[in-house]
Amino acid sequence: MPPAPLPYWRLSGFYFSYFALLGGVAPFLALYFESLGFSAARIGELVAIPMLMRCLAPNLWGWIGDATGQRLLIVRCGALFTALCFAAIFYRQDYWWLAAVMALHSFFWHAILPQFEAITLAHLREQASRYSQVRLWGSVGFILTVVLLGEVLERFGMQAYPRVLLTVMCAIVACSLLIPAPPVAPSSKVLGEGLLQQLRRPGVMAFFLCVALMQLSHGPYYTFLTIHLERLGYSRGFIGLLWALGVLAEILLFLLMRPLLARCSLKLILVVSFALAALRWILLGNYAGDLPTLLFAQCLHAATFGAFHVAAVHFVQHSFSARLQGQGQALYATLAGVGGALGALYSGYAWDSLGASWTFALAALAAALGAIILALRLQRV
Repeated sequence: MPPAPLPYWRLSGFYFSYFALLGGVAPFLALYFESLGFSAARIGELVAIPMLMRCLAPNLWGWIGDATGQRLLIVRCGALFTALCFAAIFYRQDYWWLAAVMALHSFFWHAILPQFEAITLAHLREQASRYSQVRLWGSVGFILTVVLLGEVLERFGMQAYPRVLLTVMCAIVACSLLIPAPPVAPSSKVLGEGLLQQLRRPGVMAFFLCVALMQLSHGPYYTFLTIHLERLGYSRGFIGLLWALGVLAEILLFLLMRPLLARCSLKLILVVSFALAALRWILLGNYAGDLPTLLFAQCLHAATFGAFHVAAVHFVQHSFSARLQGQGQALYATLAGVGGALGALYSGYAWDSLGASWTFALAALAAALGAIILALRLQRV
């Protein structure tokens, strides 16, 4: 029988809605907590909680997905319970209640993406190089949310923020119901049977360590960039456009990623991504008041997220057998969560005491360290 046609638009639609939610969270969540009167340290803690859940949830759900094969059911249930748990934010807004809401909804939210990545790669099969063409629609969703939500918050204030997020969560639930089950992959013994055996492959542990370092370096960016730029005199609407510019650069990178993967090794792409991340954080921490420099720094998002993420997903697919793809992608998400949580925490505690320049300098140091480790330890893939 001929292979089933690729459900391109249904896969792309899910990425669109999923990353539309991230487009509402990454630039504006800290701003929402600031509007409730929380200090920088408390904001850092609240932003870190979903990232801490990212350390736990993906591995648990990844193990369940690999053991049962029910990845699509996990995606659908995760989307539904994400919305239900987040709806509790309308009841109270004190610190401990918000901490519980952040923990509960993100426990289910972080169940979704690693399993969906495995579903997408299963649908792509031998067309894995087309992954970036599907994934770019997530970036389109991110851009639209950032731009439109910035304007909504300018007009209606921060009280509209949780309502918009809940609406997007309901859209994720609807999109998950449209996804067809992926084809069953044949069993493979090429890379060994056990997860630990595959983790011992040369360079794999170094890669996962550097995943954590990359996300740690993004801590000040995702937690305080909007606040930083607002204090420099930029409007919320314009800040939304700046976030959108970064993701637009990411989309252009996704369009070029297929020929780039054919010409460059994953190692080279990863090392260059880390080096450019170090440069980006130095620019944002010291020269964000200069508009041309700020625009250039935002365009570097194409490397620090776009190229890094696509290369990382391909590296995980290459390093783990078909039977363990769910756990491999979950481990990638987990280490990213560890780094992201540590980044949010350190930036929350450093922001008021050290200032923007030194907080971003620490981020640049983490990215530079990642580039060195990958250059020395990662095999050419």
